[in-house]
Amino acid sequence: MRPVSEGGVLARKGLVEVISSLTSEGKPIANDIRKGVWVCIEGDSEYIRRCFKEYGVVTDPSGRYMSMFRRWHMIGLELGISIASVGLRREATGAPIVFNADVVATAKRNLSEGEVLDGEGGYTVFGKLSPALASLAAGALPLGLAHNVRLRRSIAKDTVLQWSDVVIDEKDEAVQARRQMEQAFAR
Repeated sequence: MRPVSEGGVLARKGLVEVISSLTSEGKPIANDIRKGVWVCIEGDSEYIRRCFKEYGVVTDPSGRYMSMFRRWHMIGLELGISIASVGLRREATGAPIVFNADVVATAKRNLSEGEVLDGEGGYTVFGKLSPALASLAAGALPLGLAHNVRLRRSIAKDTVLQWSDVVIDEKDEAVQARRQMEQAFAR
């Protein structure tokens, strides 16, 4: 699979990037931004680029792109607004309309045939962000379904797992929902 970013520059528009706040040895990274949120915005019209200038927004040298950073992402405070929007206005929040990115299960260490994966936050796999089309083309196993499944073969450290690498219960509702999503977005 192609990387989502290289050297901190996203491969294309419409992508989401995530970072870890820990080194590969599990030690904290000093001054990490794990609670922060970055958003990059393209001023795709002359009007928006003029607004960037008028509001004193710091942009790239072309004046076309700007970034915003909020040091804190307070989901607990934001959640109430989402619940109120759904309950009072019948307005969906956080509902995706496209499938741009996928988090794929990746081996944290060398894994042995027959081993049972322990999912997100466990000792066997971690999530790696992937463009959705690349994930689908590779048959990558979603991180959310990499829990309590047995390996069919040994997997080397840092390898993206595929559906074919694990024994999956196709009758599981989560698996069925994922399969439907994959069919809907497959090209």
